[in-house]
Amino acid sequence: MMMKTTSETQIRHNLYFQLLFWTALFLFGTVKMYGEYNNEVSKGLIIYNFCHWIFQIAGANFIYFVLIRHFFDQKKYIELILSILLSLYIISVINRFFIVYIAEPLFINELKDTPFEILTDIPYLLLHYTFPIISGAFIFISIMFIIRYKDEKEHSIKLQKEKMELELQSLKSQLNPHFLFNTLNNIYSLSISHSDKTSQSISQLSDILDYILYKGQKKWVQASDELEIIDHYIALESLRYHEERLRIQKFSKINSHNTIPPLLYLTLVENAFKHGAGNNSATTEIKIAIETNHQHSVFTIENTFSDHQTNNEKGIGLQNIKRQLQYHYQEHFTFRISQENNIFKVEITTPSHYD
Repeated sequence: MMMKTTSETQIRHNLYFQLLFWTALFLFGTVKMYGEYNNEVSKGLIIYNFCHWIFQIAGANFIYFVLIRHFFDQKKYIELILSILLSLYIISVINRFFIVYIAEPLFINELKDTPFEILTDIPYLLLHYTFPIISGAFIFISIMFIIRYKDEKEHSIKLQKEKMELELQSLKSQLNPHFLFNTLNNIYSLSISHSDKTSQSISQLSDILDYILYKGQKKWVQASDELEIIDHYIALESLRYHEERLRIQKFSKINSHNTIPPLLYLTLVENAFKHGAGNNSATTEIKIAIETNHQHSVFTIENTFSDHQTNNEKGIGLQNIKRQLQYHYQEHFTFRISQENNIFKVEITTPSHYD
């Protein structure tokens, strides 16, 4: 249904353009002829102009929609040139026959050219018939190529945008099950030990799921909303560890109500817990800092890790972050990753608002 609607819209726009273009060309020819004949235009001249105009329309549309679409688009250039030359000759001959045997009898009574004379008088055909057809067709085809290029470019941009949106949805579908798997494991561990913290962890998970299901499907959310859900996530993860196993420092300086893609910061926090405390039996330190102003937002997170961990263990989370940043900001962001002295650090700088 959508394809049909799009096709009908294109046909309607083409008809409107042709109506405007050919009407303007006819009026221009009439005004030009009016000036050339000292402000006197006879009935015969109007008929001549009208007949040429009709065959300009037919010739231009035949060349563009049949010959160019068939030969040019398939890169058959020699066939295109030969077919255009032959078509111009045939259209010019038909135009001449139409004027001599149908139009001229309406206002003059003279001896008509024979069919043989019409077919063989090439110089006269070129000057009075072929060149007018070429002039109208050239302008028409040039404009049609410009419109076609513009439409194809817009269509390409639209397809690219749809592709990127589908890819982003795919990234989110990868992220959410990944996040839920880790969180449900946490709750399962608490329930096995009959911890009284189980109900608290379920409440925290409920808040996070609510965020993912509603705000997580939007294109932009306020950075402050993301920070609030990060607090819930930290509280949930902290239930699993004793104080000596996990140390968390969080600094925030919110000077502006900036926006970010949803789940952007949360994914990095999840990564820090997974590859820090999750894979390290020693004390893990996680530091989170965010600052917003009217120019940009800066989010930094770092965590300690054990010597046996490798970069490959960072996995899908960081890949998703980078691709999400590229989708939303193109090249207008910074994404820095550093690893030194058993400290893994990620810093993201994004514009305050971008769309």
